[in-house]
Amino acid sequence: MPMPPPKATSQSPRDRQVNHEISQIVRALNTQGAQQHTELRALVGADFWDADRFDRALAIAVADGVVVRDADGRLHTV
Repeated sequence: MPMPPPKATSQSPRDRQVNHEISQIVRALNTQGAQQHTELRALVGADFWDADRFDRALAIAVADGVVVRDADGRLHTV
C-alpha cells in the first residue's frame, strides 16, 4: 500500500530554517546567559551561516519578543 503524500504546510523551507536559527539563538542565551551581539554570534557559529542570516533571525526573535535587549545592550531571553 503506497504512503499518502505529506501534509501541506504554509511554511516554506526558508521559514523553517529561520525558526531553527532562532532556536539556536534562544538555546545559546538560555545556556550561557545574556550576551553581547558579537558574543552571541560567535556562540551560535554564525560565521558559518549564510550572509545576514544571523542578523535576520535575531531581528525576528526580538520582534517576536522571544529575545530582548537590556539597557546595556546585552541580549537575553524572556
